[in-house]
Amino acid sequence: MEDRVLSTEPQAAVAADTEAADVAAKTRPTNTVLLERILSSLDEDKAEDVVQIDLRGKTAIADFMVIASGRSTRQVAALAEKLSDRLKHEYGIISKIEGKSTGDWVLIDTGDVIVHVFRPEVREFYQIEKMWQPGMTPNQDGA
Repeated sequence: MEDRVLSTEPQAAVAADTEAADVAAKTRPTNTVLLERILSSLDEDKAEDVVQIDLRGKTAIADFMVIASGRSTRQVAALAEKLSDRLKHEYGIISKIEGKSTGDWVLIDTGDVIVHVFRPEVREFYQIEKMWQPGMTPNQDGA
């Protein structure tokens, strides 16, 4: 009997993993639902100057980009952490986060939506939203 229990455990584990993957696939939001949840999360946490950019047809890296500002390094890091936690708990999305330890510019890659959270001075310096404005190319400086 012990051999039977031990021999069926791996099958049960595989079945559980498959079931969890199926549930995650069914609950994975569309890119527009994900975008709306990201925007609402940033709004709930008092992000400032939130801009969304539609990247569909412009690049294969993502469908949307969101750029927002936090008032301090602490708020920038907290915005990124809370957003990542919400997406993990609500949709099972594991986001890749870069730059959280310094809190000047944090990038959150959710797959379909890339989120940049900056301190205002850093955002002004890099001006990445200008790169994606209609009619602009990365080499144009408006002069």
